[in-house]
Amino acid sequence: MGAEGGGRRGDFYRVHVVVALKRALGKALFRRSGATMVLCWDEGRSRVDGAGMRHAVFKKFYLMLPIVQISLDLTNLEEALATATLAQRAGVDWLEAGTPLILAEGLHGVRALRERFPGVPIVADLKTMDGGYLEAEMMAKAGATHVVVMARAHEETLKCVVKAGRDYGIKVMGDNLGCPDMVAGAKLIEDFGCDFVIHHIGYDERRGIAAAGRRMPSPLDLLREIVAAVNVPVQAVGGLTLEQAVRAPEFGAPLVVIGAPLAVDSDSFRTADGNLEGTLRIICDRVHGHGDVPVGRGRTGR
Repeated sequence: MGAEGGGRRGDFYRVHVVVALKRALGKALFRRSGATMVLCWDEGRSRVDGAGMRHAVFKKFYLMLPIVQISLDLTNLEEALATATLAQRAGVDWLEAGTPLILAEGLHGVRALRERFPGVPIVADLKTMDGGYLEAEMMAKAGATHVVVMARAHEETLKCVVKAGRDYGIKVMGDNLGCPDMVAGAKLIEDFGCDFVIHHIGYDERRGIAAAGRRMPSPLDLLREIVAAVNVPVQAVGGLTLEQAVRAPEFGAPLVVIGAPLAVDSDSFRTADGNLEGTLRIICDRVHGHGDVPVGRGRTGR
């Protein structure tokens, strides 16, 4: 959603904030689209210029309705489609073709998800390290709305994926898994034009550290720092418990991912036992009930 009108004197804006779009679309559609709203935050400061005109000080930031995304880290397409169906019934907003599903089913898996769920955003978790333009192009043509590139890929790969995203009208998510400095990795992702940051503690990393008797790292450890460092929405991924996952918006991360071990068994990469639909419904109710999440450094007054 945008702001309109007004002139500019230095860093001072006179802006009329448009709020009708959110009301017209309704929360469900707004959340499904993943759209962000540009707002102008009045900090209550003003000045009077030489002509006697009073100018308010505004800072830009964004509000985003929190989104629940299920990671279909499964190796069987029929199981993935069945899990996606119950997830949609439970209120999940986005579907992710997880890396195991892409390895097992490739473009066919993404096409099948698009055919079954024509209006739902689909994230293709490619974890692209090379061949960026082609991989993003292929997934876009198969029906993906979002693709994932790794921060540790060469900068030319990041540029290629972002260019493909612009050319094909899809969003690019940058993943900082394995970065020696996770905050710097998140900044790099944004600097190269990615639309979202995935703050990610890897599967092998978590398990290896735990097996060595050390404390397993959590994405929540640095999440507030990651959020404060970038102007794009952040997603926290990697071994979160149910309670930790639903709290992500409290840390300023509006994209909540549900995968292993909540929806998918971490060892077998099959659907987890128990009442998965009921669990997802609880998650969706709590996350959606959080309300708008401020996104962008302007929210902190910087």
